[in-house]
Amino acid sequence: MPGVPPTRFAFLGPEGTFAEAALRSLPAFSGASEAAGQALPSVSDVLDAVRRGEADAGLVPLENSVEGSVAATVDGLATGEPLVIVREIFLPVTFPLLVRAGTAVEDVRTFATHPHAHAQVRQQLASILPDVEVIATASTAAAAEGVAKGRYDAAVASPIAGARYRLTVVRDDLADHQGAVTRFVLVSRPAPPPPRTGHDKTSLAAFIDDDHTGALLEVLTEFAIRGISLTRIESRPTKQRLGVYFFSLDCEGHMGDERVGEALTALRRLCADLRFLGSYPRADGRTPKSVPDRASDASFSDAAAWLTRLREGRL
Repeated sequence: MPGVPPTRFAFLGPEGTFAEAALRSLPAFSGASEAAGQALPSVSDVLDAVRRGEADAGLVPLENSVEGSVAATVDGLATGEPLVIVREIFLPVTFPLLVRAGTAVEDVRTFATHPHAHAQVRQQLASILPDVEVIATASTAAAAEGVAKGRYDAAVASPIAGARYRLTVVRDDLADHQGAVTRFVLVSRPAPPPPRTGHDKTSLAAFIDDDHTGALLEVLTEFAIRGISLTRIESRPTKQRLGVYFFSLDCEGHMGDERVGEALTALRRLCADLRFLGSYPRADGRTPKSVPDRASDASFSDAAAWLTRLREGRL
C-alpha cells in the first residue's frame, strides 16, 4: 500500500463508533468521500473485507490502556490470509453521558453501552446512577442510536455518536480512569512496509516450535542480544488444544534496521511459524531507546564485512 494511497476503507462499525473517529483522524481518509468508509459489524468482517479486496485498508482496535488487548484483532491478524499493519492511531477516549434533549439525570432509569465501555465507567456510573438498569449493546454507537429512538434513557458513546444522533451531553466524561487511550491499527494486504523513520515499531506473531522449558526465553533472548526493546508481548491460545499458545508482540525498530532484520531471521529459524505483521511509524511520539554500539547498523555492516574477508582468506 505505501506509495498507493487507499481510497476504500473498512472500519469497525456501526457509524459513530470510536473506530470511525480514529479513521477520520487519518489524512488519507480526510480527502476521501463519505462513501469511502464502510462500517462493518465485527473485527473479522473488517479484516476479511481487506483480504477479499473489497477495501484497500481496514481500521480496527488493537488495545486499550485500561482494558488491554482486543482479542479478536490479535487473533485475526495472527491467523487467516496474511495482512500487515501500515499505521497505528492513538485515540484519546472520553465517555460523555448522553440523553435525549429535555431528559434530566434523575429521570434516567435505563443506561446502555458496549460492555468494554461499561467496564471503563462502572465506578462513575454507580456514583451518579446507583439504581440504573445497565443494558449491553453491540457497540457504543448502537447505544446512542437506541437513546435517540427512545429505547434507553441514557448511554455513553463517542462524541461523534452523540452529535450524529443529536443527543445532549449531561456529563462530559464518565471514565473512571482519566487519559484513557485506544490504539487502532490500519491494515492492508501484504506490501512493502513504509520507509524507516527512526521512530518505528514492528509487530509479530510467534508460534513456538514445541512446548519446552525456556521456549519464551529463547524468543526474548533474540531481541535482548540485539538491543531491541519490546513494547508489548502477550500469549494467546492457538485454539488447537489447552496449553498451546502463540506470542503476539511489538518491538521497537523497523524490519529495515539491521538488528531487527537479523532478529527476524533468527526467530524464523527458532519458531514453528513466524508471522510478520508490519513495520510502521510509532504514533505515541516517544523517542526510541538508545541502541548500543554493538547493535547499530554500522556494527552489523562491519561484522558482515569481516566475515566476507575471512571467507575470502583475507585476515
